[in-house]
Amino acid sequence: MKYCIGVDVGGTSIKAGLFKEDGTLIEKLSCPTVQGENGMLIYDDAVKLIESLIEGNSVEDRELLGIGIDMPGPVYGDGRLGQCPNIGVMGGYPAAEITRRLRKTVRVEVVNDANASAFGEMFAGAGKGYGSICMVTLGTGVGGGIINEGSIVTGTHGAGGEIGHICVEDNETEYCNCGGRGCCEFYASGTGIIRLYKRIRATGDPLKPYSDDEQIAAEDVCIRAREGDEAAIKAIDFAMEKLGKALSYVTYVADPEKFIIGGGVSEADDLIMDRIKESIEKYTPLIKEKGREVIKAKLGADAGMYGAAGLCVYRF
Repeated sequence: MKYCIGVDVGGTSIKAGLFKEDGTLIEKLSCPTVQGENGMLIYDDAVKLIESLIEGNSVEDRELLGIGIDMPGPVYGDGRLGQCPNIGVMGGYPAAEITRRLRKTVRVEVVNDANASAFGEMFAGAGKGYGSICMVTLGTGVGGGIINEGSIVTGTHGAGGEIGHICVEDNETEYCNCGGRGCCEFYASGTGIIRLYKRIRATGDPLKPYSDDEQIAAEDVCIRAREGDEAAIKAIDFAMEKLGKALSYVTYVADPEKFIIGGGVSEADDLIMDRIKESIEKYTPLIKEKGREVIKAKLGADAGMYGAAGLCVYRF
């Protein structure tokens, strides 16, 4: 039997899972994310979880294909990590840090968390059995990952799959957190849906800036849409039309077999999936074969952990 380990480093917790090479999860452990010393405390805790999984399941070195670790920031071709302000890590080489602490010869690989989530869905989730998928995570922001013929598309600067920051609206006047304007994330994220709802409800115009102090979640907007609230319906329509537009660009560049939608907003799949699909088809007139699949992710918050482990099977 061969095994692999996936470690997901998030702002709240670190999760580590021991898997069979077919993607079956054997055991999962977790601990709080403790920031400090530029990530050194995170690496210490990750290794404790890894060692507990290995020792608790009597896994021998020769049985372990490798260890994958996903991090919430850009990862460059040489394994160097970019800035991860959400966990207080400003660079370095996570794989080397893990290897040094483990004192084992096992291979360790690091990957961006959004790319890991996409790979996880291909390894053991909604994209299993397919070699080419695009996953989009709709949460506070819009994350993305593209898998082409079994390989993660990262690009020269680690920006491959940054779907959230594709410009989809030229007339936006407010700035996205990235410094651009008209980004997909500005509209299709949970935060973006709330913004659109408040704009439309107050002004009737999704592009006219407006904000108030009402505490409302994207889930609330979806509930109101189901109840017939016109502003909520228009906000979701506008947001998913923009997401579909961004995914049409992905279609013309990478042409994935499936689009997989995850994150908190995906729980409103009854409201969003058809709208996304219609928008993709609207903006890809050259593709005569309609019916491209847009489906909900299966692995939820564990997708990154699965994907980090999956790299041990497919890359090593």
